[in-house]
Amino acid sequence: MKFNPALSLKELANFVNSEFEGNPDFVISGLNEIHMVESGDVTFVDHPKYYDKALNSKATTIIINKRVDCPEGKALIFHDKPFDAFISIIKKYKPFEVSTQAVSAKAKIGEGTVIQPGAFVGNHVTIGKNCIIHANASIYDHCIIGDNVIIHSNSVIGADAYYFQRRPEGYKKFESCGNVILEDNVEVGALCSIDKGVTGDTIISFGTKLDNHCQIGHDTYIGRNCLIGAHAAIAGVTRIEDDVIIWGRVAINKDLVIGKGAVILATSGVDKSLEGGKTYFGVPVAEVRKKWRELAALRQLPDLLVELRKNKAPDSDL
Repeated sequence: MKFNPALSLKELANFVNSEFEGNPDFVISGLNEIHMVESGDVTFVDHPKYYDKALNSKATTIIINKRVDCPEGKALIFHDKPFDAFISIIKKYKPFEVSTQAVSAKAKIGEGTVIQPGAFVGNHVTIGKNCIIHANASIYDHCIIGDNVIIHSNSVIGADAYYFQRRPEGYKKFESCGNVILEDNVEVGALCSIDKGVTGDTIISFGTKLDNHCQIGHDTYIGRNCLIGAHAAIAGVTRIEDDVIIWGRVAINKDLVIGKGAVILATSGVDKSLEGGKTYFGVPVAEVRKKWRELAALRQLPDLLVELRKNKAPDSDL
């Protein structure tokens, strides 16, 4: 998320009612969660386990709940609850905006695009040329849709990230201020959900096709010309490289990389990053030939046990 215009350190610290260390005029150009930060960004850290990661990240302003030395070229804002301060900044600079009609007057719709009855297009959405948005699809605020995109009925583009911080009193929501970008020639099947980034973008690249009932988590990147089968569930901050095929009911854990040209067969569970150019299957997933050998060996096990019992010694436990 970028600030327009940029903020000063003093301005932001005053907003969250906190002391700071650094030049009061230090420029803060954006806001990002730790895994997305760039130079000029403000981020937060509230756990000792991640202090070093935040202080040594690309972020140049850090909201922190401990007095520490300020790294050279950076600025610090001291706050007892950095998470709460961060969320208050999001709500201030990218607040929820009420819609008053099915297709917002603030949306930009390209030539030749068809929006079927019952579809919702939110504020500041951009849709390219020659798209079809089918009945009852919902495109939330700020999403960017390229040319020749098809979104089938009841799909939701840009829902909030599934991201909460546990508190004694319950769960505190991490307000999403990111976005979804669907590039040219993408097709999204019926009843799919593509969540916006927490502070960055969820991206579906050129030519990729999603079947029905797919879930794409926040800040996930899916490359060009991929195929995603029905009921696939891809967790947040995952990177799917170009030409990957993911068949039905595949579940992929967060923060993983699936290499270019990989094929994951139906009903597999992916708990680790996968090398490109290979075919995988199983729970947990493995290269398909290895997995099939394992399954073949397991099928022989009952007969093997029968034979062992037949030939057991009198004092054997078999």
